[in-house]
Amino acid sequence: MHSPLLTEFYQELTTCTGSDLNALLPSGIQQEVGHFNVFNLDELWQPTREMPAAPYACRSFYKVSLLTGRSRVDYPDKSFDLEHSTLFFSAPQTPHYWLPEEKQSGYFCVFTPEFLLPAKSGVVLEELPLFKAEGYPVFQLSDEVGARVQSVFQRMQEEMASDYAYKYDLLRTYVLELIHLGQKLQPATTLHPVHSAAARLTSLFAELLERQFPLETPQQQLRLRTAKDYADHLAVHVNHLNKVLKETTGRTTTDLLGTRIAQEAQALLRQTHWTMAEIADSLGFTDVAHFSHFFKRHTLVAPGAFRNTEVV
Repeated sequence: MHSPLLTEFYQELTTCTGSDLNALLPSGIQQEVGHFNVFNLDELWQPTREMPAAPYACRSFYKVSLLTGRSRVDYPDKSFDLEHSTLFFSAPQTPHYWLPEEKQSGYFCVFTPEFLLPAKSGVVLEELPLFKAEGYPVFQLSDEVGARVQSVFQRMQEEMASDYAYKYDLLRTYVLELIHLGQKLQPATTLHPVHSAAARLTSLFAELLERQFPLETPQQQLRLRTAKDYADHLAVHVNHLNKVLKETTGRTTTDLLGTRIAQEAQALLRQTHWTMAEIADSLGFTDVAHFSHFFKRHTLVAPGAFRNTEVV
């Protein structure tokens, strides 16, 4: 595997399915340029396990899915409710959140940009309209088109299990067939925004913020620390994020971040024996002095005094 995010994807998959990692990886993976794999959801889904939602984040790989079952796909400003056979494309530069609401059937494949280099495929992925960051490549399929897409995925699985010397070249043609099919399709018309675009972005910001906590060890650090960090992760401009949050909450992005970090600081001071330096470092401060100034500004008391105060 070629990136930490791809490794993380396989770790999540083994956790939710109970499968052995070696059973999920294709043979000859180290000899192939780039990475490709294909999965049958019926084989992965275990009755005693819950399939986790795909996190709202950018990945290092592309993914094409054929989904059958009730689920939802959220983007920063739109939400798609999926019920019937759906073809869904995701790209590294387009963050989204997929939430299955019942048992899912279908297939999906993942591949890195290197797998479809222009020299091998004749296409530049990031230049295709299907993979533009502003797009919403979610397509409701007719029974006829759904059967055609299922056939492509089945051929992918058969080829992955074969010992054909040029099977990865053939797999590229199958991926390209799906891509070109997606290029021809019109966006799904069954768009059901759960809220307004502003409320949706606010909700996703709040969800992303809460996922940063709690901090459980002194070695753990906040992954997202500034307003720009959150804006980049949500694929919006920081000024737009600030404007939306100001309209919906009456507070700026920085103010909301500061309040939540101060809450976590209070919990760490009360509930752990971490040193002041460890707490400051985990919360993203350059030194204890900066942390103390921040804490006193938000709570009106110094962190040392707060830790020594009896809990009423």
